[in-house]
Amino acid sequence: MSYAGDLSPHDAWAKLEQGAILVDVRTEGEWAHIGIPDTKATENDPLFIQWNLVGGIPNTRFIEELKQQAPDAEGTELVFLCRSGQRSIAAAIAATQAGFTSYNVLEGFEGEPDRYGERTVNGWKNRGLPTNLGKI
Repeated sequence: MSYAGDLSPHDAWAKLEQGAILVDVRTEGEWAHIGIPDTKATENDPLFIQWNLVGGIPNTRFIEELKQQAPDAEGTELVFLCRSGQRSIAAAIAATQAGFTSYNVLEGFEGEPDRYGERTVNGWKNRGLPTNLGKI
């Protein structure tokens, strides 16, 4: 594994309570239409940096944007979140290579789809962690 490790959504929340910063790497559309994690109960606001841009185009400025939004985070643990836990793995690897201590949230924000294709099985939102529907 080329990053610090994988965390369940509840373990990720515990990390945030200990001072880690959540980095949501989903798209603007996902943030607007599906919701965002609500970290008001922790000491850090989440960062919102798209791993992929519209049309699935990779965000070539991802690390640059991460360093701009979290310039002092090199001594802080980062917890990466996407829809299902795949893009966040890639983001955690890239951030680790850039010198950050990085974790991936297993299951992501929405989790895996049920037998009908609905994302109701697991994930941050379905495990009852704080969310906010609407704009960042």
